[in-house]
Amino acid sequence: MNHNQKTEYGIEDLRYLMRRLRDPKSGCPWDLKQNFQSLTSHTIEEAYEVVDAIEQDDMSHLSEELGDLLFQIIFYSQLAEEQSQFSFDDIISTITQKLIRRHPHVFPEGTIESSRVSLADAEIVEIKRVWEEIKRQERTDKGVGKTLDDIPLALPALNRALKLQKRAANVGFDWSDIKPVIEKINEEVIELEVEIKRGDKVRMADELGDLLFSCVNLARHLKLDPETSLRGANQKFKRRFESMELLTGKTKIEDHSADQLELLWGKVKRSESHLS
Repeated sequence: MNHNQKTEYGIEDLRYLMRRLRDPKSGCPWDLKQNFQSLTSHTIEEAYEVVDAIEQDDMSHLSEELGDLLFQIIFYSQLAEEQSQFSFDDIISTITQKLIRRHPHVFPEGTIESSRVSLADAEIVEIKRVWEEIKRQERTDKGVGKTLDDIPLALPALNRALKLQKRAANVGFDWSDIKPVIEKINEEVIELEVEIKRGDKVRMADELGDLLFSCVNLARHLKLDPETSLRGANQKFKRRFESMELLTGKTKIEDHSADQLELLWGKVKRSESHLS
């Protein structure tokens, strides 16, 4: 064993490792085959694994998953450097400049060294207004003229719906209270029922989309994240279904009738309510 072998590494070591993986002569065949497009699915997966570790409150796993996500950024920056597009340092510089620009209440002189003494509670609303105004100006500077133009199509549908609604609300297109939001959901349910009776799949899909979009709007007005709420519902369903399977004993769950399964499901729900 080499007693001088490093056991602690820094960001420059990771960048060096990435260059070695992409070395045309001695690099890794898999890494050499990758491009921006081929990496996107891995990036999305790593981001979700970070979220999962946070929701599981697994800090040691979170550290590992954040490393995997960081590696994605290192990989993209290496590809860009090879094409003379931008570097990892450019990424750091750009995000630092953006955050300084978007936080004039923290960096009043527009430099990372500048600071202010305190922040009054009354200024919070003004900070949010300024934040949105700065982002609007950034979109204009990039040549993005329309309000909703730069919201990524690749976002999960629930997240994209939320961002579209927030952006529209920032320019005044919104209901002022929750009552019409709930009325809209009820209206969409009725419209969906009409299309179900007609049997028109295309129209059903359209109305179902409207209903889901309205549910996201309700979550926004309740100041809840719809993606988080749905993930919670998914976990609850999984937990209850597995509890129901346990209640079937040695018999297969598929051997039970729909009515029997409904009774078991109700039993699981009642047992949970007694625990809460």
